[in-house]
Amino acid sequence: MFETYILIVEDELRLAEILQKQLQESGFKADVANDGYVGKRMIENSDYDLVVLDINLPLMNGYELCKEIRKKNSKIPIIMLTALGTSENKLIGFEAGADDYVLKPFDFRELLARINVFLKRKNITIPESQKLGIADFEMDLDRKTATRAGKKIDLTSKEFALMETFLLNKNKLLSREFIIEKVWDLDFETGTNIIDVYVNYLRKKIDKDFEPKIIHTKFGFGFYCSEKEL
Repeated sequence: MFETYILIVEDELRLAEILQKQLQESGFKADVANDGYVGKRMIENSDYDLVVLDINLPLMNGYELCKEIRKKNSKIPIIMLTALGTSENKLIGFEAGADDYVLKPFDFRELLARINVFLKRKNITIPESQKLGIADFEMDLDRKTATRAGKKIDLTSKEFALMETFLLNKNKLLSREFIIEKVWDLDFETGTNIIDVYVNYLRKKIDKDFEPKIIHTKFGFGFYCSEKEL
């Protein structure tokens, strides 16, 4: 029987204990780390299917740990569970590599629903793959893989989601408001540069060593994906 392993990184001992028990009662295997350093070591030594991660942690905070996890595994779902609820906190979390953001206090049923969504995405198998592509770049939506000119491209979950949004809207100019709502599920705030940061990540991975360039900027308007400039 397939077992799902979840790592909880939380320094509030009582909350960590309750959450571990609730997850175990829901059919998961759940381990607990009470500081960021221990969490990092556990990630390095075990294969977890999902991480629930606090931000205010001893020794290594959640943002730093999230980045360390992403160095080892670009695809494992990471849900940040925290009392820090500003848009800035969320953007920093997403930029660090988080997939979702749940605010304390929280309803366990909501957290469980979000966990199940990510695990279904991670483990679902569909006989016929759904693929998107442009030029010699191709994405497999079911296997969450990407290639360009036959070369494997490693994308984080947010990079993958952003590129998927571009490919679903090929040759269309997409505003920053549209992109941040579709990819990050946030209201756009003037001054945030998270989109520029992630577009830059994609360009380095997908466009830097290849022709033609497929990710373009129309200054003052937004971004688009095309084999040529519009």
